[in-house]
Amino acid sequence: METDANTQPGWGIFWMVVTGILFVGVTALVKTIGTRIPAAESAFLRYALGLILLIPAIPAVRRARLTARLWGIFCARGAVHTLGVALWFFAMATIPIADVTAMNYLSPIYVTIGAALFLGERLAMRRLMAVLVALLGAVIILRPGLREVGPGHLAMLVTAISFGISYLLAKMATDRVSPVVVVVMLSLTVTVGLAPFAALNWVQPTWLELVTLFGVAVLATGGHYTMMLAFQAAPLAVTQPMTFLQLVWAVMLGALVFGEAVDPFVVLGGLVIVGSVSFITWREAVLKRRAVTPVSTATKV
Repeated sequence: METDANTQPGWGIFWMVVTGILFVGVTALVKTIGTRIPAAESAFLRYALGLILLIPAIPAVRRARLTARLWGIFCARGAVHTLGVALWFFAMATIPIADVTAMNYLSPIYVTIGAALFLGERLAMRRLMAVLVALLGAVIILRPGLREVGPGHLAMLVTAISFGISYLLAKMATDRVSPVVVVVMLSLTVTVGLAPFAALNWVQPTWLELVTLFGVAVLATGGHYTMMLAFQAAPLAVTQPMTFLQLVWAVMLGALVFGEAVDPFVVLGGLVIVGSVSFITWREAVLKRRAVTPVSTATKV
Protein backbone atom coordinates (compact mmCIF):
# COMPACT_ATOMS: atom_id res chain seq x y z
CA MET A 1 0.00 0.00 0.00
CA GLU A 2 2.92 2.32 0.68
CA THR A 3 4.06 2.07 -2.96
CA ASP A 4 0.64 3.01 -4.26
CA ALA A 5 0.64 6.06 -2.01
CA ASN A 6 3.72 7.38 -3.81
CA THR A 7 2.63 6.59 -7.37
CA GLN A 8 -1.02 7.72 -7.51
CA PRO A 9 -1.06 11.43 -6.60
CA GLY A 10 -3.76 12.09 -9.21
CA TRP A 11 -6.15 9.69 -7.50
CA GLY A 12 -5.26 11.17 -4.12
CA ILE A 13 -6.15 14.65 -5.32
CA PHE A 14 -9.35 13.37 -6.97
CA TRP A 15 -10.60 11.61 -3.83
CA MET A 16 -9.75 14.62 -1.66
CA VAL A 17 -11.75 16.88 -3.98
CA VAL A 18 -14.68 14.45 -3.73
CA THR A 19 -14.26 14.46 0.06
CA GLY A 20 -14.49 18.25 0.15
CA ILE A 21 -17.67 18.23 -1.96
CA LEU A 22 -19.28 15.62 0.30
CA PHE A 23 -18.47 17.59 3.45
CA VAL A 24 -19.79 20.80 1.91
CA GLY A 25 -22.95 18.78 1.17
CA VAL A 26 -23.11 18.02 4.89
CA THR A 27 -23.00 21.72 5.77
CA ALA A 28 -25.60 22.53 3.11
CA LEU A 29 -28.09 19.98 4.45
CA VAL A 30 -27.57 21.15 8.03
CA LYS A 31 -28.07 24.75 6.88
CA THR A 32 -31.42 23.87 5.29
CA ILE A 33 -32.73 22.56 8.61
CA GLY A 34 -32.33 25.99 10.20
CA THR A 35 -33.03 26.73 13.85
CA ARG A 36 -36.47 25.13 14.37
CA ILE A 37 -34.82 22.03 15.83
CA PRO A 38 -32.33 22.81 18.65
CA ALA A 39 -28.68 22.22 17.78
CA ALA A 40 -28.23 19.41 20.33
CA GLU A 41 -31.25 17.54 18.97
CA SER A 42 -30.10 17.91 15.35
CA ALA A 43 -26.67 16.60 16.30
CA PHE A 44 -28.21 13.71 18.26
CA LEU A 45 -30.45 12.68 15.36
CA ARG A 46 -27.51 12.86 12.92
CA TYR A 47 -25.48 10.42 15.04
CA ALA A 48 -28.41 8.21 16.05
CA LEU A 49 -29.51 7.77 12.43
CA GLY A 50 -25.90 7.27 11.39
CA LEU A 51 -25.64 4.21 13.64
CA ILE A 52 -27.63 2.33 10.99
CA LEU A 53 -24.66 2.68 8.63
CA LEU A 54 -22.33 1.11 11.20
CA ILE A 55 -24.25 -2.16 11.68
CA PRO A 56 -21.77 -4.08 9.43
CA ALA A 57 -18.98 -3.08 11.82
CA ILE A 58 -20.54 -4.74 14.90
CA PRO A 59 -18.51 -8.00 14.54
CA ALA A 60 -15.26 -6.01 14.58
CA VAL A 61 -16.30 -4.29 17.81
CA ARG A 62 -17.27 -7.59 19.44
CA ARG A 63 -13.85 -9.06 18.58
CA ALA A 64 -11.96 -6.08 19.99
CA ARG A 65 -10.37 -6.33 23.43
CA LEU A 66 -11.52 -3.14 25.14
CA THR A 67 -9.45 -2.48 28.25
CA ALA A 68 -10.33 -0.04 31.02
CA ARG A 69 -7.83 2.42 29.54
CA LEU A 70 -9.50 2.20 26.13
CA TRP A 71 -12.92 2.75 27.66
CA GLY A 72 -11.52 5.83 29.37
CA ILE A 73 -10.16 7.15 26.06
CA PHE A 74 -13.44 6.43 24.26
CA CYS A 75 -15.55 8.10 26.96
CA ALA A 76 -13.27 11.15 27.09
CA ARG A 77 -13.33 11.44 23.32
CA GLY A 78 -17.10 11.03 23.25
CA ALA A 79 -17.53 13.82 25.80
CA VAL A 80 -15.30 16.35 24.04
CA HIS A 81 -16.67 15.42 20.59
CA THR A 82 -20.22 15.78 21.90
CA LEU A 83 -19.46 19.37 22.84
CA GLY A 84 -17.83 20.08 19.48
CA VAL A 85 -20.64 18.57 17.42
CA ALA A 86 -23.39 20.40 19.31
CA LEU A 87 -21.58 23.73 18.91
CA TRP A 88 -20.88 23.01 15.22
CA PHE A 89 -24.58 22.49 14.55
CA PHE A 90 -25.32 25.72 16.44
CA ALA A 91 -22.74 27.63 14.40
CA MET A 92 -24.09 26.24 11.13
CA ALA A 93 -27.52 27.62 11.95
CA THR A 94 -26.30 31.09 12.92
CA ILE A 95 -23.29 32.14 10.79
CA PRO A 96 -22.37 31.85 7.08
CA ILE A 97 -21.22 28.50 5.70
CA ALA A 98 -17.89 30.00 4.60
CA ASP A 99 -17.15 31.20 8.15
CA VAL A 100 -17.84 27.74 9.60
CA THR A 101 -15.69 26.05 6.95
CA ALA A 102 -12.77 28.47 7.31
CA MET A 103 -12.71 28.32 11.10
CA ASN A 104 -12.88 24.53 11.08
CA TYR A 105 -9.43 24.57 9.44
CA LEU A 106 -8.04 25.57 12.85
CA SER A 107 -8.54 22.05 14.26
CA PRO A 108 -5.25 20.66 12.85
CA ILE A 109 -3.40 23.60 14.39
CA TYR A 110 -4.78 22.73 17.82
CA VAL A 111 -3.78 19.11 17.15
CA THR A 112 -0.21 20.26 16.47
CA ILE A 113 -0.14 22.24 19.71
CA GLY A 114 -1.70 19.38 21.67
CA ALA A 115 0.73 16.84 20.19
CA ALA A 116 3.62 18.99 21.40
CA LEU A 117 2.15 19.39 24.88
CA PHE A 118 0.86 15.88 25.52
CA LEU A 119 2.40 13.44 23.01
CA GLY A 120 6.00 14.63 23.15
CA GLU A 121 6.03 16.03 19.59
CA ARG A 122 8.85 18.51 19.04
CA LEU A 123 7.48 21.94 18.15
CA ALA A 124 10.37 23.25 16.04
CA MET A 125 10.65 26.95 15.22
CA ARG A 126 9.25 26.47 11.68
CA ARG A 127 6.20 24.65 13.02
CA LEU A 128 5.73 27.24 15.76
CA MET A 129 5.80 30.01 13.16
CA ALA A 130 3.26 28.11 11.05
CA VAL A 131 0.97 27.82 14.09
CA LEU A 132 1.24 31.56 14.75
CA VAL A 133 0.47 32.32 11.09
CA ALA A 134 -2.61 30.08 11.27
CA LEU A 135 -3.83 31.90 14.36
CA LEU A 136 -3.29 35.15 12.45
CA GLY A 137 -5.60 33.67 9.80
CA ALA A 138 -8.26 33.24 12.48
CA VAL A 139 -7.85 36.90 13.47
CA ILE A 140 -8.30 37.90 9.80
CA ILE A 141 -11.56 35.96 9.68
CA LEU A 142 -12.93 37.27 12.97
CA ARG A 143 -11.53 40.84 12.74
CA PRO A 144 -12.41 41.63 16.38
CA GLY A 145 -13.35 45.27 16.76
CA LEU A 146 -14.01 45.63 13.03
CA ARG A 147 -16.92 43.20 12.74
CA GLU A 148 -19.44 41.67 15.09
CA VAL A 149 -18.12 38.43 16.56
CA GLY A 150 -21.31 36.59 17.42
CA PRO A 151 -22.03 33.45 19.45
CA GLY A 152 -21.69 31.34 16.29
CA HIS A 153 -18.07 32.43 15.78
CA LEU A 154 -17.23 31.79 19.42
CA ALA A 155 -18.90 28.39 19.12
CA MET A 156 -16.65 27.54 16.17
CA LEU A 157 -13.53 28.46 18.13
CA VAL A 158 -14.53 25.97 20.84
CA THR A 159 -15.58 23.45 18.16
CA ALA A 160 -12.14 23.54 16.53
CA ILE A 161 -10.45 22.97 19.90
CA SER A 162 -12.87 20.13 20.75
CA PHE A 163 -12.30 18.38 17.43
CA GLY A 164 -8.55 18.80 17.84
CA ILE A 165 -8.63 17.09 21.25
CA SER A 166 -10.91 14.41 19.83
CA TYR A 167 -8.41 13.67 17.06
CA LEU A 168 -5.52 13.32 19.52
CA LEU A 169 -7.56 10.86 21.59
CA ALA A 170 -8.38 8.96 18.40
CA LYS A 171 -4.67 8.70 17.60
CA MET A 172 -4.12 7.19 21.06
CA ALA A 173 -6.93 4.69 20.51
CA THR A 174 -5.84 3.58 17.03
CA ASP A 175 -2.53 2.42 18.50
CA ARG A 176 -4.52 -0.25 20.35
CA VAL A 177 -7.57 -1.14 18.21
CA SER A 178 -8.61 -0.88 14.57
CA PRO A 179 -9.91 2.42 13.11
CA VAL A 180 -13.31 0.76 12.54
CA VAL A 181 -13.71 0.19 16.27
CA VAL A 182 -12.65 3.79 16.99
CA VAL A 183 -15.29 5.13 14.58
CA VAL A 184 -18.06 2.94 15.99
CA MET A 185 -17.23 3.84 19.59
CA LEU A 186 -17.21 7.54 18.73
CA SER A 187 -20.68 7.27 17.19
CA LEU A 188 -22.02 5.36 20.19
CA THR A 189 -20.55 7.65 22.84
CA VAL A 190 -21.58 10.84 21.05
CA THR A 191 -25.13 9.54 20.56
CA VAL A 192 -25.36 8.72 24.27
CA GLY A 193 -23.73 12.02 25.22
CA LEU A 194 -26.11 14.11 23.14
CA ALA A 195 -29.28 12.23 24.18
CA PRO A 196 -29.97 14.03 27.50
CA PHE A 197 -29.33 17.46 25.96
CA ALA A 198 -31.66 16.65 23.07
CA ALA A 199 -34.35 15.45 25.49
CA LEU A 200 -34.20 18.68 27.52
CA ASN A 201 -35.73 20.69 24.69
CA TRP A 202 -37.17 18.12 22.30
CA VAL A 203 -38.97 19.37 19.19
CA GLN A 204 -40.80 16.76 17.16
CA PRO A 205 -38.96 16.57 13.79
CA THR A 206 -40.83 16.26 10.53
CA TRP A 207 -40.20 13.36 8.18
CA LEU A 208 -38.36 15.74 5.84
CA GLU A 209 -36.06 16.82 8.67
CA LEU A 210 -35.37 13.18 9.60
CA VAL A 211 -34.56 12.31 5.98
CA THR A 212 -32.32 15.38 5.75
CA LEU A 213 -30.39 14.42 8.89
CA PHE A 214 -30.02 10.85 7.63
CA GLY A 215 -28.63 12.39 4.44
CA VAL A 216 -26.14 14.29 6.60
CA ALA A 217 -25.03 10.99 8.15
CA VAL A 218 -24.68 9.33 4.72
CA LEU A 219 -22.65 12.20 3.25
CA ALA A 220 -20.43 12.45 6.34
CA THR A 221 -19.77 8.70 6.30
CA GLY A 222 -19.06 8.84 2.57
CA GLY A 223 -16.72 11.79 3.10
CA HIS A 224 -14.67 9.92 5.68
CA TYR A 225 -14.49 6.90 3.37
CA THR A 226 -13.29 8.88 0.33
CA MET A 227 -10.81 10.65 2.59
CA MET A 228 -9.35 7.26 3.50
CA LEU A 229 -9.09 6.47 -0.24
CA ALA A 230 -7.21 9.74 -0.73
CA PHE A 231 -4.81 8.88 2.10
CA GLN A 232 -4.17 5.46 0.54
CA ALA A 233 -3.48 6.93 -2.90
CA ALA A 234 -1.17 9.83 -2.03
CA PRO A 235 0.83 11.35 0.85
CA LEU A 236 -0.78 14.00 3.07
CA ALA A 237 1.63 16.58 1.62
CA VAL A 238 -0.16 16.10 -1.73
CA THR A 239 -3.76 15.92 -0.52
CA GLN A 240 -3.65 18.58 2.22
CA PRO A 241 -3.64 21.68 -0.08
CA MET A 242 -6.74 20.32 -1.84
CA THR A 243 -8.76 20.94 1.30
CA PHE A 244 -8.81 24.66 0.46
CA LEU A 245 -11.21 23.83 -2.38
CA GLN A 246 -13.78 23.03 0.28
CA LEU A 247 -13.80 26.71 1.24
CA VAL A 248 -14.30 27.60 -2.43
CA TRP A 249 -17.33 25.28 -2.64
CA ALA A 250 -18.65 26.67 0.66
CA VAL A 251 -18.36 30.29 -0.53
CA MET A 252 -20.12 29.44 -3.82
CA LEU A 253 -22.85 27.48 -2.03
CA GLY A 254 -23.47 30.23 0.49
CA ALA A 255 -23.65 32.90 -2.20
CA LEU A 256 -25.67 31.04 -4.84
CA VAL A 257 -28.04 28.97 -2.68
CA PHE A 258 -28.37 30.76 0.66
CA GLY A 259 -27.79 34.35 -0.47
CA GLU A 260 -24.81 34.89 1.85
CA ALA A 261 -22.43 37.74 1.01
CA VAL A 262 -18.91 36.74 -0.06
CA ASP A 263 -16.48 37.99 2.58
CA PRO A 264 -12.96 38.28 1.08
CA PHE A 265 -11.44 38.36 4.57
CA VAL A 266 -12.93 34.94 5.34
CA VAL A 267 -11.43 33.54 2.13
CA LEU A 268 -8.06 35.18 2.86
CA GLY A 269 -8.03 33.95 6.46
CA GLY A 270 -8.98 30.43 5.34
CA LEU A 271 -6.18 30.45 2.78
CA VAL A 272 -3.67 31.55 5.43
CA ILE A 273 -4.76 28.74 7.78
CA VAL A 274 -4.73 26.06 5.07
CA GLY A 275 -1.32 27.25 3.92
CA SER A 276 0.02 26.90 7.46
CA VAL A 277 -1.41 23.40 7.91
CA SER A 278 -0.06 22.39 4.49
CA PHE A 279 3.40 23.65 5.46
CA ILE A 280 3.40 21.64 8.69
CA THR A 281 2.28 18.54 6.77
CA TRP A 282 4.99 19.07 4.15
CA ARG A 283 7.65 19.42 6.86
CA GLU A 284 6.52 16.16 8.44
CA ALA A 285 6.84 14.48 5.04
CA VAL A 286 10.31 15.96 4.43
CA LEU A 287 11.50 14.81 7.84
CA LYS A 288 9.82 11.43 7.22
CA ARG A 289 8.12 11.45 10.60
CA ARG A 290 4.84 9.80 11.47
CA ALA A 291 2.31 12.53 10.73
CA VAL A 292 0.36 13.79 13.74
CA THR A 293 -1.17 16.92 12.25
CA PRO A 294 -4.28 15.72 10.40
CA VAL A 295 -5.72 16.89 7.14
CA SER A 296 -8.41 19.43 8.05
CA THR A 297 -11.29 17.25 6.85
CA ALA A 298 -10.22 14.50 9.25
CA THR A 299 -11.80 16.43 12.12
CA LYS A 300 -15.22 16.72 10.51
CA VAL A 301 -18.50 15.59 12.06
